[in-house]
Amino acid sequence: MTETDFLFYLGVLLFSCGLLIVFTKKNALLVLMGIELMLNAANLNLVLFNKQQAGMDGQLFALFVILVAVCEAAVGIAIILRVYHYYQSAVPDRINNLKEHE
Repeated sequence: MTETDFLFYLGVLLFSCGLLIVFTKKNALLVLMGIELMLNAANLNLVLFNKQQAGMDGQLFALFVILVAVCEAAVGIAIILRVYHYYQSAVPDRINNLKEHE
């Protein structure tokens, strides 16, 4: 097994673990961590495919994905904290209305 094959399988494993976390966990923070894990697996594959070809396209795409992931994490954590403050729960299934009662 070459280094490229190992890294490709590692990316597939990371993406699968992130997908499993998103589908099985009930806590919103853990779901956000699963999404971040899937984005990191995509970055690993982008850099790996860039290594096989000439140019910097894969690394630039990976940098763009990292920037999007940072923004997504900041906004996601802010939303989760605000929802937790209002509902006293971070479980998405327990949050069934978003409109305040008068």
